[in-house]
Amino acid sequence: MQELKERILTEGKVLPGDIIKVDGFLNHRVDCALMMRIADEFRKYFDIDNVDLLLTAEASGIALTAICAACYGKPMVYAKKAKSDNIEGGLFKSEIFSYTYKKKVTLLAAKDWIQPGTRVLVIDDFLARGEALKGLCDIVNQAGAELVGIGCAIEKGFQGGGDRLRAAGVNLKSLAIIEHAEPGKIVFRDDE
Repeated sequence: MQELKERILTEGKVLPGDIIKVDGFLNHRVDCALMMRIADEFRKYFDIDNVDLLLTAEASGIALTAICAACYGKPMVYAKKAKSDNIEGGLFKSEIFSYTYKKKVTLLAAKDWIQPGTRVLVIDDFLARGEALKGLCDIVNQAGAELVGIGCAIEKGFQGGGDRLRAAGVNLKSLAIIEHAEPGKIVFRDDE
């Protein structure tokens, strides 16, 4: 998606530790109009009529997924990273390593909201090593649901998570794949 790539180039920053900072439009201050155009791009790739539910992980993927869900007229669920008192009944749980927080976390989703046979589209803002997405796929499998695919706004291709998911047969669409990043220079996979 050219518009997204241009925003990454003009507003994004590369920080130490392979961090791509795009919080001015994607995951802290949110450009909702851009999110709607991202939703339109995902609609071109995924058969939204054959999707029952959108799933993401807490927290930064929630804004994009909520906008996609509203655009598609579909419900969304987000896997929480901490159990709260208002979650009743059984939980699907998947332990992952969060590179953002540098620790293991457990993704939790209430069994009430993902039923067997549910056709699930996973949406997220970022894909790096793929840990969160593997955890979400695990939750889909535990539920006996069907993974329709995964849509990511930005993929850090140089960290390999997307390539591993594709090699495992996952239907994955990333709108901007960064192949190389250093301060002052970002190269996209299709621009090499």
